[in-house]
Amino acid sequence: MQEGARARAATIMNRRLTAISTLLGALLGPATSAAEAPPTLLVVDRDDDDADGVPDGEQPHVPPSPELLAVRPPRGPSRGATSIPPEVRLLADGNPVQPGSAAPANARRLEIQAVKAGRAEIAISGEAQRISAFEIRALDGAGQRIDMARSHASLQRTPPDRLGDDPFANLDDPDAIRLLVIGAPDDVPATLDLHSMAPSGKVIDHLSGVPLGHVRCPEDVPPGLVCGSTRPIRAVADDIDRNHPMIADRSVKGEVGGALVVALPGGPKLQMIRIAGPRSSPLGPLGRTRARLRILMVRPRAGGPPPMGGDDAGAIAIARAEVERANALWGACGVSFGPPEELDIAFVDPPRPHLLAIGCDHGLPASGGAIRVRVDGHEVSAAIAPRMRPSAAARAVAAAISAAGFSARLSDNPVIGAGAHGTTDVLVRRPGGALATLEPPASGALSTDATLTACIGAVDLDDGLQHFTDTDAIAGTVEERALLKAFDDGDPATVDVVMVPSFAGGGRIGESFIFADGGAIRNAIVEDRAGLRADRASFALSHELGHVLLDEPGHPDDFGIDTPTRLMDADAANASAYGPRRLTVDECARAIRQSGAPAPPPPSAAAPARGTTARGAGGGTPGFRPSSPAPLLAPWPLSPLGRER
Repeated sequence: MQEGARARAATIMNRRLTAISTLLGALLGPATSAAEAPPTLLVVDRDDDDADGVPDGEQPHVPPSPELLAVRPPRGPSRGATSIPPEVRLLADGNPVQPGSAAPANARRLEIQAVKAGRAEIAISGEAQRISAFEIRALDGAGQRIDMARSHASLQRTPPDRLGDDPFANLDDPDAIRLLVIGAPDDVPATLDLHSMAPSGKVIDHLSGVPLGHVRCPEDVPPGLVCGSTRPIRAVADDIDRNHPMIADRSVKGEVGGALVVALPGGPKLQMIRIAGPRSSPLGPLGRTRARLRILMVRPRAGGPPPMGGDDAGAIAIARAEVERANALWGACGVSFGPPEELDIAFVDPPRPHLLAIGCDHGLPASGGAIRVRVDGHEVSAAIAPRMRPSAAARAVAAAISAAGFSARLSDNPVIGAGAHGTTDVLVRRPGGALATLEPPASGALSTDATLTACIGAVDLDDGLQHFTDTDAIAGTVEERALLKAFDDGDPATVDVVMVPSFAGGGRIGESFIFADGGAIRNAIVEDRAGLRADRASFALSHELGHVLLDEPGHPDDFGIDTPTRLMDADAANASAYGPRRLTVDECARAIRQSGAPAPPPPSAAAPARGTTARGAGGGTPGFRPSSPAPLLAPWPLSPLGRER
């Protein structure tokens, strides 16, 4: 079967080369009878090589591409008018030549572009050439045509499943696509090759010899043409899905922002379709969006090794691999966290004790007394009046610290589940901006108040990071606050990912702080070595990013049906294709609502062809305004392959 496919492909390519030679001979030498030569085989050019949202076959100016048949422009004055049938366009330096006009004698490039399937004859400067064009279409699960320029393919969001009795029938699958080839009976190949390309233009994966089965043509196909279809093709996130035996022969690994490229076996590109978010959602089609991460590697002690990886190079490789996995899973929503090699990664020591928590955790009001602390060895004291809440007492302490020559910043925390009032953290720095060192007074307690407590936030990772529970999750523990607030960059549009050696007590591999909780720590994630070791059994970073992007503290199985295949499941751990790795289309839409930015206007106002699915503009419905005051997801319009912006 494979040898027969290769032989057929070779025959098709030989026909094209023979036809090109005949056409060149007609232009440059003695005239040759067009009837004696086989027709030149072209593919209908309906994709979008320059990523401007307009099919190449409709553009007023077409860049060079493999779909075009190049011919040598006539030398000297034009020898006559051109006869151009509706199936093709003649391009001079990328610009269409009007039928009946002469081919420009000074054109540097003269090319033929197919725009409609069928056979026709074109005359250039009086010389005739037969053309045969076949068309490649992409169909969705319902059998509807997907516009290759104005729409896109999407990464698979459902687990592997078997095909029905008819492998070429439509599926109840929102992401799989079928490739339909339309052409004259002698022109439809037996197989196709499918290549998956990264946005950089690098080949990620490929499927060779994808068979075509004879199917009934759509109603708009002219009589005399036939149709062949592939089985439903799945663009998947990683090797686990790619190699599942149930769907391995029709799955190809893809990347959001990349493309699925169709070719004849061993031949050049025919057509391509880009990969972005779901084509249908409560917000309309979703394109591509990007969130920015800041990775902080916290050493277990000052000057010590990185929290994982053995050395800095190993730690960087681990962090990049973790983000690459997050890119793969969140690509199902059209979300990317950028190329892993461009990650912002910094190695930091645990911060010195610089945080004074007024009220500690429970935030009881004052009875009257004083709070005393040493700042870089300087004794500082503030009187606390009865009935003062922690926020008022913290301002009195901050004023006393500022009077001593230091910088004191206040950070109010929300009320925890068992608290009376919210606590307030006093963050102390030296005049130059470096963290100051806080210590208890030389004698006595930090607080002499009988009810209002004070705690110094010290980060000691030798026994693991003290993590929050359901009671204090909204604010975090004092140690977590001391760690995360020390490295806060003040940019609410960046997600901070802090990697630590371990959490205290075991059982915790990652946690997140979200905007909706209203806490002082927002859009921050903590992950430890255990989360990294869990790898694709739990996808710890991807899961915690879900809490941040969805702005949702809970899990779908907390109060609903337990679905272990969902990424946001609370307790699933499974490294197979049926593990916690799937995002629903409603979750994709929620991420845009809660964390997205308004989409830019579409690159072209041109309407999609009738019966096709249109693409959203760079990551959302045009004009839609999400609810986040500090969007984490910015629209990231597609660029031509190999020329990523």
